[in-house]
Amino acid sequence: MRKKGREAVARVVVGVTGTPGSMTALHRAAAEARVRGAELLAVLAWQSPAGELGSRNGCGPGVLTQCRSAAADRLCEALDAAFGGARPRVTVEGLTVRGTPGAALVDIARDPEDLLVVGTGSRAALRRLVRPSVARYCLAHAPCPVLAVPPSPLQAELAAARRRNRLRMPLVLREPAG
Repeated sequence: MRKKGREAVARVVVGVTGTPGSMTALHRAAAEARVRGAELLAVLAWQSPAGELGSRNGCGPGVLTQCRSAAADRLCEALDAAFGGARPRVTVEGLTVRGTPGAALVDIARDPEDLLVVGTGSRAALRRLVRPSVARYCLAHAPCPVLAVPPSPLQAELAAARRRNRLRMPLVLREPAG
């Protein structure tokens, strides 16, 4: 908990990327913040185009400034897409952090009273090899409770429709599951 004047303020920290899975996590984090009477801190982690090595060997300050600005724009767009014109009935703060997503989120949600909310996303075998799971990292390293939010069932339906379109398969009309 952070001190604000004389009263303690709880925080719900949520990782944001702008993907449908992170939007689901953002909505769940806002609901948790409302229930807890907590502040909502939306965090977008970013890295330089060539990773940490690239920032030492060729990415000048101008490139890093552009990356930081692009990350701030992406965070604003994600918050606008998630909540539209009507903000949730909680205090929302946005923060962009340079670093890997899992480590950045764990570093920010270091108070045992914080709640860290992350989306789990789909974890196809190839994707697991290329990009490690942020949710798994946070569950293993965070000093506070972590809420891992599974993707919306509609996200799986959307992914299946995209695969059908890519493969030019005919549309199958059926009743929605549920």
